[in-house]
Amino acid sequence: MKARVAVIGAGPSGLAQLRAFQSAAEKGADIPEIVCFEKQANWGGLWNYTWRTGLDQYGEPVHGSMYRYLWSNGPKEGLEFADYSFEEHFGKQIASYPPRAVLFDYIEGRVKKAGVRKWIRFETVVRMVTWNEQTRKFTVTVQDLPKDHCYSEEFDNVIVASGHFSTPNVPEFPGFDRFNGRILHAHDFRDAREFTGKDILIVGTSYSAEDIGSQCWKYGAKSVTNCYRTAPMGFNWPDNWEEKPLLEKVDINTVTFKDGSTKRVDAIILCTGYKHHFPFLPDDLRLRTANRLATADLYKGVAYVHNPALFYLGMQDQWFTFNMFDAQAWWTRDVILGRIELPSGKQEMIADVADRVVREDAGKDAHDAIEYQGDYVKELIAETDYPSFDVDGANEAFFEWKEHKKKGIMEFRNHSYRSVITGTMAPAHHTPWKDALDDSLESYLRTASSVAAE
Repeated sequence: MKARVAVIGAGPSGLAQLRAFQSAAEKGADIPEIVCFEKQANWGGLWNYTWRTGLDQYGEPVHGSMYRYLWSNGPKEGLEFADYSFEEHFGKQIASYPPRAVLFDYIEGRVKKAGVRKWIRFETVVRMVTWNEQTRKFTVTVQDLPKDHCYSEEFDNVIVASGHFSTPNVPEFPGFDRFNGRILHAHDFRDAREFTGKDILIVGTSYSAEDIGSQCWKYGAKSVTNCYRTAPMGFNWPDNWEEKPLLEKVDINTVTFKDGSTKRVDAIILCTGYKHHFPFLPDDLRLRTANRLATADLYKGVAYVHNPALFYLGMQDQWFTFNMFDAQAWWTRDVILGRIELPSGKQEMIADVADRVVREDAGKDAHDAIEYQGDYVKELIAETDYPSFDVDGANEAFFEWKEHKKKGIMEFRNHSYRSVITGTMAPAHHTPWKDALDDSLESYLRTASSVAAE
């Protein structure tokens, strides 16, 4: 009987896995039967934008944390697919910081070309995965949402590619229940125009705090205040943006910070992170890890040490994204195809995990963290036939990006970088980021000359 592999999720990680198997089949390999279960009606994961928050039309928690005006917060040259360049997709080189619609189009272009949609069962949510020690197989129970029908199937391997930016970590602060304004988590943020003319408080110093605050500033918030637990972000913010120690309490519309200062605000946005959350997995299969570069319990950052027939993709804190997911997917594929042999003993895999943790902890700053993850990508690529690319060049793009942010947090997206796949320098975008209020695919891809002519 033909082996069967279940892939949970059709976002960038799950699609990378489908492309990896399709690539092997294209070269003549006998691949297993692949079934991908995707809760949403379309592929793309977080890049599949929806206006919905809370629950979807079936009463399921909304997966997406994507907001309407999001642009890439890092250079595209660090995430480009090695087997499908931006130039191949768009027929030309494009600027280095695309908005969400452009990146979704790029992600979709590769999998359309690969023809893997036939492997995906859309609007099908995974309810439970169990492992049978006697048969050495997984039972995956799912629900077809439109038909409201549950069923179970057996698989030899399961690959969890459901992401870890969908279940929000939502803290409570004294006085939230009496706040005369809007309180929301970044997961439910959709449109910066909602906060035009308002004084907003951002709780947190993560990338979402930086970016959501910047979006609100761009679309006309009266003021932005963000508060921090340990240290401020420290960028050269606009005059109407200030940083404060952590929120202590709320009294109607007045917030008090740890330093005793106060401010009147109209809305509070919690940019307080996400949880690795797998409600469809029992204790013996469920990954428990902090959001870090060296994940707990994953050999090579991918194979679950307690049951190496189970794999997790994209569970790391991330500098690299799309091409790292590819590296993981190609490596996972080759383990399943028998091209890569896992260690025979569990302790050897656990030692690999421990070594990765030690090496991450030895890093001193973001520069070290970027190099650490770049080395990880190189390590996986070296063991597969994924097209080699200039990972060190991608590192350099990230280093430049960090410096550009220090010099101008509201201008860094106006810079350009060189593709590590084609060697082509990206052009400057036709409109500075702060002035580009229409970030549709059509508007973004217009040339500078056509914009000037209008």
